[in-house]
Amino acid sequence: MGEKIDFAANLANVRAKIAEAASLAGRDPRAVTLVAVGKAHPAERSRAALTAGQRVFAENRVQEAAAKWPALKEQFSDTVLHLIGPLQTNKVKQAVALFDVIETLDRPRLARSLATEFDRSGRQPPCFIQVNSGAEPQKAGIPPQEADAFIAACVNEFALPVAGLMCIPPAADEPSLHFALLREIAGRHGLTGLSMGMSADYEIAIAFGATHIRVGTAIFGSRPPLTANRD
Repeated sequence: MGEKIDFAANLANVRAKIAEAASLAGRDPRAVTLVAVGKAHPAERSRAALTAGQRVFAENRVQEAAAKWPALKEQFSDTVLHLIGPLQTNKVKQAVALFDVIETLDRPRLARSLATEFDRSGRQPPCFIQVNSGAEPQKAGIPPQEADAFIAACVNEFALPVAGLMCIPPAADEPSLHFALLREIAGRHGLTGLSMGMSADYEIAIAFGATHIRVGTAIFGSRPPLTANRD
């Protein structure tokens, strides 16, 4: 597995920081779900985190998750797996079968494909709508100015199980501005789920109401270089 990692200690440290941040914000730490991001890490590291008690995980790529998670889920049947990377429409069928939560709903064509597959399969994993809060051209997500109309379409036209919103702030920006924006948009639509905050800023995200924080490096250590293969 390469570098020696104490997964139990890492998880305990992150959970202690979650509890402290929630307490400072006057929130119940149990209202914050820790999502362990295993992208690009080998299955052995996810298994070690599972053995240490973690049960909610995320992957960026459908293909990577398909290779890693069926065997792990067979061993740890109560695992919840989130998709947090861009989803191509030709991967929708596989993604719906594999993931328990889809966090990257970001365009009408994808919404239509998901609705069709949900009807066909009878499986309806909760969805988070990804908002490109920094309007970064290289990043997925619905632009903030289009978010209200898109949320309404997902709920009313496509009848999707929208659980909340997700964002990834620009690395150089003050994250609290983006977390506040996401909270504001969600509030207008009565959405309670807020997936925001990563290893460097999840304590700030909790102060702004994050219900799901996505933590990779603080649990799994440094990430191996990504290969050139894409889903």
